[in-house]
Amino acid sequence: MKHSAARSVVAHGVLCAASVVMLYPLLWMLASSFRANGDIFTNISLWPSHPVMGAYGRGWHGLQVGFGTFFVNSLVISVLAVIGNVLSCSLAAYAVTRLRFPGRDVCFALMLGTMMIPYQVTLIPQYILFLHLDWVNTILPLVVPKFLAVDAFFIFLLAQFFRGIPRELDEAAVMDGCSPWRIYWNIMLPLSLPALGTAAIFTFIFTWDDFFGPLVYLTDIENFTVQLGLRGFLDSSGTSDWGAMFAMAVLTLLPVLGFFVFFQRTLIQGIATTGLK
Repeated sequence: MKHSAARSVVAHGVLCAASVVMLYPLLWMLASSFRANGDIFTNISLWPSHPVMGAYGRGWHGLQVGFGTFFVNSLVISVLAVIGNVLSCSLAAYAVTRLRFPGRDVCFALMLGTMMIPYQVTLIPQYILFLHLDWVNTILPLVVPKFLAVDAFFIFLLAQFFRGIPRELDEAAVMDGCSPWRIYWNIMLPLSLPALGTAAIFTFIFTWDDFFGPLVYLTDIENFTVQLGLRGFLDSSGTSDWGAMFAMAVLTLLPVLGFFVFFQRTLIQGIATTGLK
């Protein structure tokens, strides 16, 4: 018993120390948002000695466009990406797990193979396609592909969950006259809420934090997302407003943190049940 108690104390101590190490950059960024620019990189303390509040005002109104516009753009893109991914990936997962058609297993294998292709490999062909469609400098290149089931990871995640749902439910629904669409909509989706919630959470976080995609396709500052907006505070001449950037970075983290905390139980349940199945 004593050995077990000592081991538990050591384990908790290690976890607490690791938590401090992981949280320190975030807490330092929060503290730096209340420091003057000249004190940010000369002080590693987590408590500002002379707090200043001006960084948040400069950050919110310091660019050509108010930072609230960037928040709205990111929110619109992220919400549409969540809707597109959940619908399209669940449909694709349903097709490869519950329907029978020639080449189904080959299609699923090829889809999984796309997970090994780096995004940069397909970037130029995609950019040329969107350029000819006159979609560049709009949110369409960032949103429309999400409605075409392009994220193989989420298809695989949902397919693993769908495989754990008894096929007897499908057979009973067919005997009652249900079409494949009604089986998908009325049976598969309600039973798959944990997995769908997991896909929605990860899609929102990945899309909100995406920098490279908006950097490639968005050129007008009115269309920028929060990640591109943060870059606006950096100046290659050395006059960057670090305080304003850190202040807006803190605000940028709040939607992701809130989304994660609100759906935390769904995320854990979805990952656990998907792994078990």
